[in-house]
Amino acid sequence: MEQVTLKIPATTANLGPGFDSLGLALSLYNTMTFRKTEGGLSISGCPEEFRNEEHLAVKAYRAVLRRLGLPVEEGLSLTMESEIPISRGLGSSAAMLAGGVVAANLLHGAPLSKEELLAIANVLEGHPDNLAPALYGGLTASLTEEGRPMTVRLPLSPNLRFVAVIPDFPLSTHEARAVLPKTVPFADAVFNASHAAVLLGALGEGDPALIRAALQDKLHQPYRRSLIPGYDAVEAAAKGAGAIAFMVSGAGPTLMALTDDPHFAVGFEAALGGLRAHWQVLPLAVDTEGVTVISGQ
Repeated sequence: MEQVTLKIPATTANLGPGFDSLGLALSLYNTMTFRKTEGGLSISGCPEEFRNEEHLAVKAYRAVLRRLGLPVEEGLSLTMESEIPISRGLGSSAAMLAGGVVAANLLHGAPLSKEELLAIANVLEGHPDNLAPALYGGLTASLTEEGRPMTVRLPLSPNLRFVAVIPDFPLSTHEARAVLPKTVPFADAVFNASHAAVLLGALGEGDPALIRAALQDKLHQPYRRSLIPGYDAVEAAAKGAGAIAFMVSGAGPTLMALTDDPHFAVGFEAALGGLRAHWQVLPLAVDTEGVTVISGQ
Protein backbone atom coordinates (compact mmCIF):
# COMPACT_ATOMS: atom_id res chain seq x y z
CA MET A 1 0.00 0.00 0.00
CA GLU A 2 1.37 3.42 -1.02
CA GLN A 3 -1.56 5.64 -0.06
CA VAL A 4 -4.33 5.58 2.53
CA THR A 5 -7.22 7.91 3.38
CA LEU A 6 -8.54 7.86 6.94
CA LYS A 7 -11.48 9.42 8.74
CA ILE A 8 -10.75 10.27 12.37
CA PRO A 9 -13.45 11.46 14.80
CA ALA A 10 -13.44 14.43 17.13
CA THR A 11 -13.55 13.61 20.82
CA THR A 12 -14.75 15.14 24.06
CA ALA A 13 -12.74 14.29 27.16
CA ASN A 14 -13.15 14.36 30.95
CA LEU A 15 -16.98 14.15 30.88
CA GLY A 16 -17.28 16.08 34.11
CA PRO A 17 -15.51 14.17 36.91
CA GLY A 18 -13.51 11.83 34.65
CA PHE A 19 -10.50 14.14 34.44
CA ASP A 20 -7.83 12.87 32.01
CA SER A 21 -9.49 9.43 31.92
CA LEU A 22 -12.91 9.46 30.20
CA GLY A 23 -13.43 10.21 26.51
CA LEU A 24 -16.11 9.95 23.85
CA ALA A 25 -15.83 9.94 20.04
CA LEU A 26 -18.19 12.26 18.17
CA SER A 27 -19.40 12.63 14.58
CA LEU A 28 -17.12 15.48 13.53
CA TYR A 29 -14.17 14.38 11.43
CA ASN A 30 -10.69 15.03 10.13
CA THR A 31 -10.20 13.25 6.80
CA MET A 32 -6.53 12.69 6.09
CA THR A 33 -4.75 11.21 3.07
CA PHE A 34 -1.19 9.94 3.53
CA ARG A 35 0.93 9.00 0.51
CA LYS A 36 4.49 7.73 0.41
CA THR A 37 6.60 9.75 -2.04
CA GLU A 38 10.13 9.73 -3.43
CA GLY A 39 11.33 12.31 -0.96
CA GLY A 40 10.55 15.38 1.09
CA LEU A 41 7.46 16.44 3.01
CA SER A 42 4.35 18.00 1.49
CA ILE A 43 1.34 19.10 3.57
CA SER A 44 -1.88 20.76 2.45
CA GLY A 45 -5.25 21.52 3.99
CA CYS A 46 -4.02 23.33 7.11
CA PRO A 47 -2.65 26.80 7.92
CA GLU A 48 0.81 27.58 6.56
CA GLU A 49 2.43 27.63 10.01
CA PHE A 50 1.62 23.94 10.50
CA ARG A 51 2.99 22.71 7.17
CA ASN A 52 6.30 21.48 8.54
CA GLU A 53 8.07 18.73 10.48
CA GLU A 54 6.25 19.73 13.69
CA HIS A 55 2.82 18.80 12.33
CA LEU A 56 1.36 16.35 14.86
CA ALA A 57 0.31 13.80 12.24
CA VAL A 58 3.82 13.84 10.77
CA LYS A 59 5.43 13.44 14.20
CA ALA A 60 3.11 10.50 14.95
CA TYR A 61 3.77 8.93 11.54
CA ARG A 62 7.51 9.13 12.07
CA ALA A 63 7.26 7.82 15.64
CA VAL A 64 5.82 4.62 14.17
CA LEU A 65 8.67 4.45 11.62
CA ARG A 66 11.16 4.68 14.47
CA ARG A 67 9.30 1.95 16.34
CA LEU A 68 9.57 -0.23 13.22
CA GLY A 69 13.24 0.57 12.68
CA LEU A 70 12.57 2.32 9.37
CA PRO A 71 14.14 5.55 8.03
CA VAL A 72 12.15 8.53 9.30
CA GLU A 73 13.27 10.61 6.31
CA GLU A 74 10.84 8.71 4.08
CA GLY A 75 9.01 11.06 1.68
CA LEU A 76 5.46 11.84 2.70
CA SER A 77 2.50 13.73 1.28
CA LEU A 78 -0.30 14.64 3.70
CA THR A 79 -3.63 16.21 2.74
CA MET A 80 -6.20 17.18 5.37
CA GLU A 81 -9.86 18.15 5.28
CA SER A 82 -10.85 18.80 8.88
CA GLU A 83 -14.20 19.68 10.42
CA ILE A 84 -12.66 19.69 13.90
CA PRO A 85 -11.88 23.21 15.13
CA ILE A 86 -8.41 23.78 16.59
CA SER A 87 -7.98 24.66 20.29
CA ARG A 88 -11.67 24.24 21.06
CA GLY A 89 -11.64 21.17 23.33
CA LEU A 90 -12.77 18.69 20.68
CA GLY A 91 -9.62 16.59 20.33
CA SER A 92 -8.12 18.10 17.18
CA SER A 93 -4.60 17.17 18.32
CA ALA A 94 -5.59 13.62 19.23
CA ALA A 95 -7.25 13.16 15.84
CA MET A 96 -4.04 14.13 14.04
CA LEU A 97 -1.92 11.87 16.23
CA ALA A 98 -4.32 8.95 15.78
CA GLY A 99 -4.34 9.47 12.03
CA GLY A 100 -0.55 9.59 11.87
CA VAL A 101 0.09 6.36 13.77
CA VAL A 102 -2.63 4.40 11.98
CA ALA A 103 -1.50 5.59 8.54
CA ALA A 104 2.16 4.75 9.14
CA ASN A 105 1.23 1.31 10.39
CA LEU A 106 -1.02 0.57 7.40
CA LEU A 107 1.48 1.85 4.84
CA HIS A 108 4.15 -0.46 6.26
CA GLY A 109 2.33 -3.76 6.47
CA ALA A 110 0.23 -3.18 9.64
CA PRO A 111 2.56 -5.03 12.04
CA LEU A 112 1.44 -3.11 15.16
CA SER A 113 -1.73 -3.63 17.18
CA LYS A 114 -4.10 -0.81 18.08
CA GLU A 115 -2.82 -1.04 21.66
CA GLU A 116 0.73 -0.46 20.45
CA LEU A 117 -0.37 2.48 18.33
CA LEU A 118 -2.13 4.01 21.33
CA ALA A 119 1.08 3.71 23.33
CA ILE A 120 3.14 5.42 20.61
CA ALA A 121 0.66 8.28 20.25
CA ASN A 122 0.34 8.66 24.01
CA VAL A 123 4.03 9.49 24.33
CA LEU A 124 3.37 12.53 22.13
CA GLU A 125 0.00 13.50 23.66
CA GLY A 126 0.80 12.85 27.31
CA HIS A 127 -2.58 11.36 28.30
CA PRO A 128 -4.89 8.91 26.53
CA ASP A 129 -8.34 10.34 27.28
CA ASN A 130 -8.82 11.78 23.77
CA LEU A 131 -6.60 9.32 21.93
CA ALA A 132 -8.47 6.21 23.05
CA PRO A 133 -11.90 7.18 21.69
CA ALA A 134 -10.29 8.57 18.51
CA LEU A 135 -8.73 5.15 17.88
CA TYR A 136 -11.45 2.86 19.25
CA GLY A 137 -14.64 4.91 18.96
CA GLY A 138 -17.45 5.16 21.50
CA LEU A 139 -17.08 5.83 25.20
CA THR A 140 -13.74 4.88 26.76
CA ALA A 141 -12.03 4.97 30.14
CA SER A 142 -8.24 5.02 30.14
CA LEU A 143 -5.30 5.01 32.50
CA THR A 144 -1.54 4.93 32.21
CA GLU A 145 0.28 2.21 34.17
CA GLU A 146 4.08 2.47 34.31
CA GLY A 147 4.05 4.52 31.12
CA ARG A 148 1.70 2.15 29.29
CA PRO A 149 -1.80 3.39 28.40
CA MET A 150 -4.64 0.96 28.99
CA THR A 151 -8.22 1.53 27.88
CA VAL A 152 -11.63 -0.10 27.99
CA ARG A 153 -14.75 0.61 25.96
CA LEU A 154 -17.91 1.20 27.96
CA PRO A 155 -21.64 0.94 27.20
CA LEU A 156 -23.52 4.13 26.41
CA SER A 157 -27.29 4.49 26.26
CA PRO A 158 -28.51 5.10 22.68
CA ASN A 159 -31.05 7.57 24.09
CA LEU A 160 -28.37 10.10 25.00
CA ARG A 161 -27.61 13.00 22.66
CA PHE A 162 -24.65 15.36 22.82
CA VAL A 163 -24.95 18.98 21.73
CA ALA A 164 -21.73 20.97 21.45
CA VAL A 165 -21.69 24.74 21.86
CA ILE A 166 -18.57 25.94 20.06
CA PRO A 167 -17.39 29.54 20.59
CA ASP A 168 -15.67 31.78 18.06
CA PHE A 169 -12.57 32.03 20.28
CA PRO A 170 -9.90 29.43 21.13
CA LEU A 171 -8.44 28.33 24.45
CA SER A 172 -5.04 26.66 24.60
CA THR A 173 -4.72 23.45 26.57
CA HIS A 174 -1.60 24.92 28.21
CA GLU A 175 -3.59 27.86 29.56
CA ALA A 176 -6.45 25.61 30.65
CA ARG A 177 -4.02 23.39 32.58
CA ALA A 178 -2.13 26.33 34.09
CA VAL A 179 -5.25 27.52 35.90
CA LEU A 180 -5.66 24.20 37.77
CA PRO A 181 -4.45 23.94 41.38
CA LYS A 182 -1.34 21.89 42.18
CA THR A 183 -3.14 20.13 45.05
CA VAL A 184 -6.80 19.56 45.89
CA PRO A 185 -8.58 18.84 49.19
CA PHE A 186 -9.01 15.17 50.04
CA ALA A 187 -12.79 15.65 50.08
CA ASP A 188 -12.71 16.92 46.48
CA ALA A 189 -10.71 13.87 45.37
CA VAL A 190 -13.26 11.56 47.01
CA PHE A 191 -16.09 13.56 45.45
CA ASN A 192 -14.70 13.08 41.95
CA ALA A 193 -13.85 9.42 42.41
CA SER A 194 -17.38 8.61 43.58
CA HIS A 195 -19.05 10.72 40.91
CA ALA A 196 -16.94 9.26 38.09
CA ALA A 197 -17.76 5.72 39.25
CA VAL A 198 -21.49 6.39 39.30
CA LEU A 199 -21.32 8.30 36.00
CA LEU A 200 -20.13 5.22 34.10
CA GLY A 201 -23.19 3.25 35.15
CA ALA A 202 -25.51 6.20 34.64
CA LEU A 203 -24.31 6.77 31.05
CA GLY A 204 -24.85 3.10 30.26
CA GLU A 205 -28.37 3.13 31.65
CA GLY A 206 -29.22 6.59 30.35
CA ASP A 207 -30.69 7.56 33.72
CA PRO A 208 -31.19 11.37 33.62
CA ALA A 209 -31.24 11.92 37.38
CA LEU A 210 -28.10 9.87 37.96
CA ILE A 211 -26.29 11.53 35.05
CA ARG A 212 -27.23 14.99 36.32
CA ALA A 213 -25.83 14.21 39.76
CA ALA A 214 -22.77 12.27 38.62
CA LEU A 215 -21.53 14.80 36.05
CA GLN A 216 -20.61 17.26 38.79
CA ASP A 217 -16.89 17.90 39.17
CA LYS A 218 -14.52 19.64 41.58
CA LEU A 219 -11.12 19.09 39.93
CA HIS A 220 -11.15 21.17 36.76
CA GLN A 221 -14.45 22.75 35.71
CA PRO A 222 -14.75 25.21 38.63
CA TYR A 223 -11.36 26.65 37.61
CA ARG A 224 -11.69 26.53 33.83
CA ARG A 225 -15.09 28.19 33.62
CA SER A 226 -13.43 31.51 34.49
CA LEU A 227 -11.44 31.25 31.23
CA ILE A 228 -14.59 30.91 29.10
CA PRO A 229 -16.45 34.21 28.61
CA GLY A 230 -20.19 33.60 28.55
CA TYR A 231 -20.01 30.27 30.41
CA ASP A 232 -22.72 31.16 32.94
CA ALA A 233 -25.13 32.45 30.31
CA VAL A 234 -24.65 29.41 28.05
CA GLU A 235 -25.13 27.06 31.00
CA ALA A 236 -28.32 28.89 32.01
CA ALA A 237 -29.63 28.63 28.43
CA ALA A 238 -28.88 24.90 28.31
CA LYS A 239 -30.61 24.21 31.60
CA GLY A 240 -33.51 26.46 30.63
CA ALA A 241 -33.93 24.44 27.44
CA GLY A 242 -34.12 21.23 29.49
CA ALA A 243 -30.59 19.79 29.32
CA ILE A 244 -29.99 16.76 31.50
CA ALA A 245 -26.51 18.05 32.31
CA PHE A 246 -23.86 20.50 31.12
CA MET A 247 -20.06 20.28 31.05
CA VAL A 248 -16.83 21.63 29.62
CA SER A 249 -15.62 19.64 26.60
CA GLY A 250 -12.04 18.64 27.29
CA ALA A 251 -10.07 21.70 28.34
CA GLY A 252 -12.65 24.00 26.72
CA PRO A 253 -13.76 26.42 25.52
CA THR A 254 -16.40 24.25 23.78
CA LEU A 255 -19.21 23.40 26.16
CA MET A 256 -21.40 20.31 25.94
CA ALA A 257 -25.03 19.70 26.83
CA LEU A 258 -26.44 16.21 27.36
CA THR A 259 -30.05 15.48 26.53
CA ASP A 260 -32.44 12.69 25.58
CA ASP A 261 -34.76 15.08 23.72
CA PRO A 262 -34.34 14.94 19.91
CA HIS A 263 -35.64 18.52 19.64
CA PHE A 264 -33.43 19.98 22.37
CA ALA A 265 -30.95 21.75 20.05
CA VAL A 266 -33.66 23.94 18.51
CA GLY A 267 -34.87 25.18 21.88
CA PHE A 268 -31.31 25.58 23.13
CA GLU A 269 -30.30 27.75 20.20
CA ALA A 270 -33.36 29.94 20.71
CA ALA A 271 -32.58 30.26 24.43
CA LEU A 272 -29.07 31.52 23.63
CA GLY A 273 -30.57 34.69 22.18
CA GLY A 274 -27.87 37.28 21.46
CA LEU A 275 -25.12 34.81 22.33
CA ARG A 276 -25.79 32.97 19.06
CA ALA A 277 -23.49 35.42 17.28
CA HIS A 278 -20.52 33.94 19.14
CA TRP A 279 -21.56 30.33 19.81
CA GLN A 280 -22.38 27.58 17.31
CA VAL A 281 -24.87 24.96 18.49
CA LEU A 282 -23.93 21.63 16.94
CA PRO A 283 -25.79 18.36 17.67
CA LEU A 284 -23.35 15.45 17.38
CA ALA A 285 -23.90 11.71 17.16
CA VAL A 286 -21.62 9.28 18.93
CA ASP A 287 -18.99 7.77 16.62
CA THR A 288 -18.68 4.07 17.42
CA GLU A 289 -15.88 3.16 15.01
CA GLY A 290 -12.91 5.41 15.75
CA VAL A 291 -10.35 5.73 12.96
CA THR A 292 -11.72 4.21 9.77
CA VAL A 293 -10.12 3.55 6.40
CA ILE A 294 -11.94 5.25 3.53
CA SER A 295 -9.61 4.07 0.81
CA GLY A 296 -6.17 2.57 0.31
CA GLN A 297 -4.05 1.56 -2.65
